Amino acid sequence: MRILFTAGGSQATVFSVAPLAMAARNAGHEILLAAEEPLLDAAAAIAIPAVPAPEPRMISARLDALLSLAEDWPPDLVIGGTMSHLVGVLAARLKIPYVRQAWDIGPMPPEFARRIDERIRPELDRLGLAELPGPALSIDVCPPSLRPAGAPDAQPMRWIPRNRQRRLEPWMYVRPKGRPRVLITSGTRTRLFSGGSMRRLVDELAGTGAEVLVAATDKTAEELGEDLGDVRVGWIPLDMVAPTCDLTVHHGGGATAMTVLNAGVPQLIIPENGYAKAIARAVSGSGAALTVPPEREDSDEDLVEVVAAGCREILSTPRYAERARAIAEEIATLPTPAEIVRTLETLAAP
Repeated sequence: MRILFTAGGSQATVFSVAPLAMAARNAGHEILLAAEEPLLDAAAAIAIPAVPAPEPRMISARLDALLSLAEDWPPDLVIGGTMSHLVGVLAARLKIPYVRQAWDIGPMPPEFARRIDERIRPELDRLGLAELPGPALSIDVCPPSLRPAGAPDAQPMRWIPRNRQRRLEPWMYVRPKGRPRVLITSGTRTRLFSGGSMRRLVDELAGTGAEVLVAATDKTAEELGEDLGDVRVGWIPLDMVAPTCDLTVHHGGGATAMTVLNAGVPQLIIPENGYAKAIARAVSGSGAALTVPPEREDSDEDLVEVVAAGCREILSTPRYAERARAIAEEIATLPTPAEIVRTLETLAAP
C-alpha cells in the first residue's frame, strides 16, 4: 500500500505525522510526505521521505502539485492534518480514502473552518465536486479526558514524541539529584523573552533551587548564551529531556504541549496566538498547567514576575504533577500508531 502524508505550517506538523508514517513504513508500506520547502529539512532529520509542495495558502497551486505527484506516485490512501481539507479534495479526485489526523491537542477554530470552506469552493467547482468530502477516518491524539464536549467522534491514537535529535549527554536523560529541573522553550519561531528578561527569569527560578534549561535554536542560543551564564541553552531533544523535568515553561505549541503531557510533567503556558490559547485552556483546565493570561499588556519585567510566581506555585503544589502524571498514564493506554496502521489497511483494501 502507498500512503501519501501531508504537513504544513511548521516543522511541528512534520514531527506529529512522523510516528504514524514510520509505523506504516515499518509494516511494509510505502510512504511519502508532501510539505513546503522549509519543512523538508525537518523531515530529512527524522528519516521521513518527503517532496516539496506549495504553501497551503496557495490553494490551486498546492492541489495541482499534489495531483501531479499522484500521477508519478499513485497513492492508495492520503492522510492530512486537522486543517488539511485540500487533501479531502485530492482524495475525492483520485477516488481513494482520505484520513484526517489531528496534529496535536488544539481544536480547529470555527472561523478558520469557514475560511477554508470559502477558499476551497473554487477548487470543488473546478473538479466538479458538489461538496467538501469528509474523511473515511478521523484520528485524534488528544487524550480523551481533554477532548471538548461535543467533539466529533474520532479514533484515539497514542501520542509518540518525535523531534530532531543530537548526540546525547548524560544530563539530557538523567534527572538531577536533590533539586527540581525547569525547562523553558518557545519553539523554533518565537521568543518568549529578550535576553535581559530571560536572565531575570532564570535568576528567579534559580532562587528556588531549580536547575534551569533553555531550549532554543542555534541562533537564539548564540544571542542568549553570554547573558545566561552557565545555564544550559541550545537545541535540546525535548522527548529525551522532558521526562527529567519538574516543570516546562512554553509558548503553547501543540507538539510541545503534547510531548510534555506524555512525559507527565506540569506546564506553565504563555500563549503566543489564538490557537495556542485554545491549547492552554485545555491543558490548564485539566489541572496539569497554569496559563499566564494572554491579554496581559505588562512590560517584560512584570511578565517575568508573573511567570516566576506561577512556576513557584506549580513546583510547590503537588496536585499539578499528580494531574500531569494521570494524563500521561491515560495517553499510555491509547492505541499505538502500529495498531492504527491495521485500520488503515482495511480502508485501502480493494
